Amino acid sequence: MTQYFDPYNADRPLMLKCSCGRDHTVAEHQQELSAEGATAELKRRSLSSEFEAYSNAFIEATLVKALFPQDAVRRRFLRAVGKGTAMAAIGSVLPLASLQAMAQDKTALEKTKLKIGFIPITCATPLIMAHPLGFYSKQGLDVELSKTAGWALIRDKMINKEYDATHFLSPMPLAISMGLGSNPTPMNVATIQNVNGQAITLALKHKNNRDPKNWKGFKFAIPFEYSMHNFLLRYYLAEAGLNPDTDVQLRVVPPAEMVANLKAGNIDGFLGPDPFNQRAVYEEAGFIHVLTKDLWNGHPCCAFGTSTEFIQKNPNTFAALYRSVLTAAAMARQPGNRELIAKVISPAQYLNQPEAVLTQVLTGKFADGLGKIQNVPDRADFDPIPWQSMAVWMLTQMQRWGYVKGDVNYKQIAEKVFLLTDAKKHMKELSQKAPEGAYPKFKIMGKEFDADKAAAYAKSFAISKAA
Repeated sequence: MTQYFDPYNADRPLMLKCSCGRDHTVAEHQQELSAEGATAELKRRSLSSEFEAYSNAFIEATLVKALFPQDAVRRRFLRAVGKGTAMAAIGSVLPLASLQAMAQDKTALEKTKLKIGFIPITCATPLIMAHPLGFYSKQGLDVELSKTAGWALIRDKMINKEYDATHFLSPMPLAISMGLGSNPTPMNVATIQNVNGQAITLALKHKNNRDPKNWKGFKFAIPFEYSMHNFLLRYYLAEAGLNPDTDVQLRVVPPAEMVANLKAGNIDGFLGPDPFNQRAVYEEAGFIHVLTKDLWNGHPCCAFGTSTEFIQKNPNTFAALYRSVLTAAAMARQPGNRELIAKVISPAQYLNQPEAVLTQVLTGKFADGLGKIQNVPDRADFDPIPWQSMAVWMLTQMQRWGYVKGDVNYKQIAEKVFLLTDAKKHMKELSQKAPEGAYPKFKIMGKEFDADKAAAYAKSFAISKAA
């Protein structure tokens, strides 16, 4: 039996209720069966039942932690009476359903049927997995996840109110709010969906051409102009002495089409999202040149957000969405859950990818296309904190490359779009640890970024649009 881990005690596996409905674990059930019967039982159990069991256990763990916030006290109590007795005792005093409602602070939802857009990439893992694991429905939400072909379409559907909320590239709400590439429409980042989880992938013919100084004339794909992919690739090339606007070609290509373009020779490489870096290796079309975590460890990529208007009109619904996605992110952060998550998001209605490819991405144990197996546990992570210094860095790069003209009030825009205070508030309500501060410093390719010195930073580069 696969073990899934308590998001609040990473060293302790959750005990899942048996899918037969009786009050014992799957392991205990198996012991009661003959060897032949146990095999048949395992075959009959659907994966969805296991997901539902995990979801229920996850909520129960949250409630017990809320009642016993001190780890030592909580563990002594559970050891003394056992989980079943503990939940029965709690239920006898205060019914579990009522306790859940109180813990979640459920008030009347203004809107329950929601349409949420997503691009089929691993960056959207928390947003996607919240659907099959029931995290939306537990908040009273009837969510339809809508797979979308490209980022421009995501933007247009949000502006036209066809989607209630969406998977964004994290710079997109900044750009849309400022009217860059579209009519200005106030948008907000509720959470970062993922950190790291991207790579520069090159065609196999470049195995012996690993020095970016030699890449003049290369053609690269990126998923969108207002993306961390664009900004990180430009940064990487410029640090090697190449001007990304004149020395190479950057082409916007939907993530799902990147591997095909690599195979066809239309591009030399791409800085794109997983699983397509790993899919290029899987299909023997390319190799992973460098993970973006090696350029900026902990960099943001995608986000979950919506329009400012939606938040204002539907505050309770928005809070329920927050709880759903934060709960999913807490689960996704635990390494012991990654193989389960690969199963959850691999089906056709979600990523439509081989489970083996997703498992390599999410566990960080992967073939690099150069004949080696790498072990990088933090290749992808799902830290939800929408740090405002991240937004400021994005704005400096928009300014550096000419997407924004003139002076920029970095912090004013960052604080308006990135809902850091809201994220911390909802994390605390879910008994998740919310870090202090708003503007931590970061290091990108060895150079420190301090949001308090953003204007000087933006002007400090030898290669830029203005240079």
